[in-house]
Amino acid sequence: RGVWPTRREVPPAATMCGILAVLGVGDVSLAKRSRIIELSRRLRHRGPDWSGIHSFEDCYLAHQRLAIVDPTSGDQPLYNEDKTVVVTVNGEIYNHEELKAKLKSHQFQTGSDCEVIAHLYEEYGEEFVDMLDGMFSFVLLDTRDKSFIAARDAIGICPLYMGWGLD
Repeated sequence: RGVWPTRREVPPAATMCGILAVLGVGDVSLAKRSRIIELSRRLRHRGPDWSGIHSFEDCYLAHQRLAIVDPTSGDQPLYNEDKTVVVTVNGEIYNHEELKAKLKSHQFQTGSDCEVIAHLYEEYGEEFVDMLDGMFSFVLLDTRDKSFIAARDAIGICPLYMGWGLD
């Protein structure tokens, strides 16, 4: 058994963050926002350490965090410098230090291994996904044109379920 930097000893396969993205919702009322927060809370068992939400027009990104890498400042969603790119991530980017070294013109706000995703997107566009080595699933929202990327690692270690609905 390894020692895991969490409050309880749970094998890593049983612990991970929970992410929720609701994009292009027709109803932007407070009631809809409350419903999205309620749905995010249903993932709390996956990330008991912190929760966060970002809303932009008709798009919402929510996160339930299990704090492993940078437990003090890696709260999510994560952003680029001007907060026009927003990302919520479940997983770990193993080669984040190598990738961060390629992004010298960018300012990182946290020590999170996942913050590199927003900055890589700015530099390389959607092709950056092929640069990632790790176990991950994420949703990235570019608020400048309301485009998004939903991706997971090639093996599918971190699950990513997508659905469509009228609401």
